[in-house]
Amino acid sequence: MIARLTGTLVETAADHAVIDVGGVGYLVQASARTLSAIGGTGGQVTLFTEMQVREDAITLYAFGSGAERDWFRLLTSVQGVGGRVALAILSVLAPDEIGRAIAGGDKAMIARANGVGPKLALRIANELKDKTGGIALGPGGSAPVATAGSSAADALSALANLGFRPAEASAAVAAAEEELGPGATLDALVRLALRKAAR
Repeated sequence: MIARLTGTLVETAADHAVIDVGGVGYLVQASARTLSAIGGTGGQVTLFTEMQVREDAITLYAFGSGAERDWFRLLTSVQGVGGRVALAILSVLAPDEIGRAIAGGDKAMIARANGVGPKLALRIANELKDKTGGIALGPGGSAPVATAGSSAADALSALANLGFRPAEASAAVAAAEEELGPGATLDALVRLALRKAAR
């Protein structure tokens, strides 16, 4: 499993990029949001990745943050949502906007993405409402727990990779962030969140 790539951006297109890592070019599918954020060719980039293996293809998806990758995983868990549709949603909505749309059952907001009709948008909102738990809303019930690229988002990703359910991971990270304060390092957040999740 390839979880992260760091290398030189050698090519970009409307829906993908090629990252040169030690002389090997990795073609990664990415959202328009990620592609616009990584800059021009020739620059160094670090991207979170998710690899999907099917009988007929191996596809590598890339994300600018752990939070974006977490939402990709959740979105593709919904029947009828493949990688391309999930990227289309992530192209028009930031992770915190997806969380608000799902928490509020706002299917019109989700349906703004190409390839997402009203029925699929409703299914996404209904199926993910229970799965997202604290990812969508923070402890106060309105603010997102983690914004893209934040230590909290990366801590959420770390706990998810260790097998914690999204709601468990989010609650533990929120509690750790509340105790440590907004300037906490990723290492400190993950350590305290793991202790809280184990209780």
